[in-house]
Amino acid sequence: MPSYRSTPTPGLNRRLFLQTLLGTGAALGLSACASAVADGPALSASAPLPSAVPSGTALSVASSTGAQQLQLKLAGLLDHLPFTVSAWPNIGAGPDVINAFRAHSLDVANNAGIPPIQAHYQGFDARVVAVALTRKPTYVFATKPHSDIRSVADFRGRKLAFSQGQAQGVVLLRALKKAGLKTSEVTLVPLTSNQFLTALQAGQVDIAPLGISQVPAYLSRYGSDGAHTITTDVVDLLNLLWAPSSVLADPKKAAAIAAYIPLWAKGLVWVYENPDTWDQEYYVKTQNITLEQAKGITALTNKPLFPPTWDEALAWEQETADLLAEGGFVKPFKADVLFDRRFESIAANAVAAEYRR
Repeated sequence: MPSYRSTPTPGLNRRLFLQTLLGTGAALGLSACASAVADGPALSASAPLPSAVPSGTALSVASSTGAQQLQLKLAGLLDHLPFTVSAWPNIGAGPDVINAFRAHSLDVANNAGIPPIQAHYQGFDARVVAVALTRKPTYVFATKPHSDIRSVADFRGRKLAFSQGQAQGVVLLRALKKAGLKTSEVTLVPLTSNQFLTALQAGQVDIAPLGISQVPAYLSRYGSDGAHTITTDVVDLLNLLWAPSSVLADPKKAAAIAAYIPLWAKGLVWVYENPDTWDQEYYVKTQNITLEQAKGITALTNKPLFPPTWDEALAWEQETADLLAEGGFVKPFKADVLFDRRFESIAANAVAAEYRR
């Protein structure tokens, strides 16, 4: 039986922002528990994936706020992992994941579509190995207290919290473009998403894109002071698993990741099908929010959808990369280099037909 060890759960200065991203990893204090070099011959990126996981294989798997580990545990899937989990680092933000990858402290992580683009821009080679689609918005725009902003059109001339390397950043850029606003017409304040709430509370920014799970607590505290949300139909389509190319060149780890993907997909389905248990065990017990707030979050949760082919995902990723390039945040490139299509059908094949789209 595998063993597990848990860890506690108008313009932008782009040079300064990139330096901030690259410097984040030093503050993580992570041990180098993930090896980037295979013990034997490297697995070519064009070679078929190994069909079995060798004994003794270990992966370090990101589990932001403990969610990944908990959903596998509650779904009864932990004992089905055919490898050892050497660590479940509490890492979720894209810049932190990239730096953990660089430090060889993490083998596979769950993020949105923009972190792989940011990694490519930084010269770090990683690949998407699994895709789920989110058809409903997962972020809303929250205002600072005492705000008179009522629509995205009102963002003109305002200070907006912006994380170039995270999903929140591209949601903001897509919303601005849809409203006909240029980035030169607003002030993008470079922050990481874990700084958004503090910046809003202090009035350092006028707007920040918050995850739906953050909104109830924020409005509960500041709604009486005039803070409110602005909902749009802008979605962040991609929910990804990705891994460094050096990890995928290790035949043992590549086999383990291929075995992990079906369990990841089944875990997402379990959460969707068991909202009452998830509300209580995750949101109430680990995130310290009320059951009523948890139910409100769950009501907005996307049904997990796993595409048998990645054509739509690749097109979306290309649109996102092009949008960032238009703003001068990255250089233009072909997004297909971000996907390892050897893994393409694994997630979809692991779930019932109603979750394959």
